[in-house]
Amino acid sequence: MSVITAATDPSVCAPLAVLGRDVTVPLVTGGEVTYAALDYAASAPALQRVWDDVAAYAPYYGSVHRGAGYLSQLSTDLFENSRTTVAAFLDCRPEDQVVFTRSTTDSLNLLARALPADCQVFVFETEHHASLLPWGDARVTYLDAPRTPAQAVEILERALAERDPYGPALVCVTGASNVTGELWPVRELAAAAHAHGARIVLDAAQLAPHHPVSVRDLDVDWVAFSGHKLYAPFGSGVLAGRADWLRDAEPYLAGGGASRTVARRADGGVDVEWHTTAARHEAGSPNVIGVYSIASACKALTEAGFDRLVARERYLIAKVREGLADVPEVRVLSLFGEDAPRVGVLSFVVEGWNSSHFAAALSAEYGIGVRDGLFCAHPLVRTLLGSDPQDPGACGAPEANPGERSLNAIRVSFGAGTPDEHVERFVGAVKELVRDGARWTYRTEDGRCVPDRG
Repeated sequence: MSVITAATDPSVCAPLAVLGRDVTVPLVTGGEVTYAALDYAASAPALQRVWDDVAAYAPYYGSVHRGAGYLSQLSTDLFENSRTTVAAFLDCRPEDQVVFTRSTTDSLNLLARALPADCQVFVFETEHHASLLPWGDARVTYLDAPRTPAQAVEILERALAERDPYGPALVCVTGASNVTGELWPVRELAAAAHAHGARIVLDAAQLAPHHPVSVRDLDVDWVAFSGHKLYAPFGSGVLAGRADWLRDAEPYLAGGGASRTVARRADGGVDVEWHTTAARHEAGSPNVIGVYSIASACKALTEAGFDRLVARERYLIAKVREGLADVPEVRVLSLFGEDAPRVGVLSFVVEGWNSSHFAAALSAEYGIGVRDGLFCAHPLVRTLLGSDPQDPGACGAPEANPGERSLNAIRVSFGAGTPDEHVERFVGAVKELVRDGARWTYRTEDGRCVPDRG
């Protein structure tokens, strides 16, 4: 595998400025080092541009849809203009609604509440728990993990054709795996769903920060994503797509903002007329800062140019994969094969090591932040590991039986704000740890693997 370099590919751009890029952290071995944040798949750092936009707006903060004052009117305009910005970012259809939520999980739970009666849901076992679990009382068919994109389409087509009764159906699929980073054949799955009278929702939590997402081009019915994956602060998300199921459903939350009119009846009760717009599912005072942050991030990524961002990310992916390929003890987890297109997310295990211990050593001894665990995708990770979890042995040492599979995996993830140096330090640290072992001892504390400081 050859690594693309900035010198040979002028389309590779510099990393975008993010918060925390100069933060230093202490090492257990002494001294400090600039923190290498390589856990973007959990939460990407906020873009400096986003933070600056929020700071500029903060003095003008006011209630939304609630007041006649200047600041209230300004905030209302900003809130609704953010909706327009997000719709453009997703290339929504004119009739689509953009509903602001708290996160991808919240968005998919909202859609679950809006399912028509007797709707059957089809979900691959490879999904993140956000799209695996929210379907409540619906009839859910869990589909086995495919081993190729084409097989994914075949499995879905067969399941949809065999459904009984042949009523309303919804397919939920990720755009990019939060475990392997592999891209899923969304357009083909959408075509299969529609050919069998079903609808499809795209979990774009891991896709939207890395690749352009077009609702029209992919022909999906809904798309969901989170602000904190998209270089915005925590606490905001989006569900965008077709209005009919959302308009026909009871409000996700009942309260002010969702109601158009409320009147007392003669019998003492109340009659409520609910909004038919996105406001129907946005009861209460909205998260104006969070919504504006998402819109700011959408603008920043669009202006940076996804072609250049994707080129740079491929360059970083190649550097990581080439570096890990030099370590025979490392096994990168993959569903579709090592050559499958992916975003900047890779999970791996190291032979003879407990994954939690390895991740703790990367942090404590090298100042590198990665993730270890099952990544809220337990069925997928267990499938990729080859069996149900095994006893990993003590945290403070490599596994008791070196040939035994790890309890969990290690995930490294990066994106538009990642400098080359962080990736290079990660690769060097992996090689050094495998070759020389950890320089410190570790123990389990409150379920976490931490340095044993005596």
